[in-house]
Amino acid sequence: MRYLFLIGVGGQPVAADAPRDPSEMDIDDWVEEMDARGTRIIGDRLRPAADATTVQVRGGELLVTDGPYAEGKDYIAGIDIIEAADLDEAIDVARRHPMAHGGIIEIRPFWVD
Repeated sequence: MRYLFLIGVGGQPVAADAPRDPSEMDIDDWVEEMDARGTRIIGDRLRPAADATTVQVRGGELLVTDGPYAEGKDYIAGIDIIEAADLDEAIDVARRHPMAHGGIIEIRPFWVD
């Protein structure tokens, strides 16, 4: 089953060169491990929420707004799509993700008909 990881952080974006707890796995190590296992399908960092564009169509009219859909102190910093046997395996993969330490990972299964 495929799962989407929404990688969330609070406050300001985490800089790629920000100091990290030495006990935490580096993101490149996590990517390498998950790619080797055939678990990770794709993933990437996202630009800050301030760079978002929101699109809506209401009454046939196109509404385009600069900025994120919802205002808040937390924002989505990146995504990963993984393949896992079940939610338990997806949770195990998420727990190993470096951004689970200090950020959040929301796990969403893809819709299956």
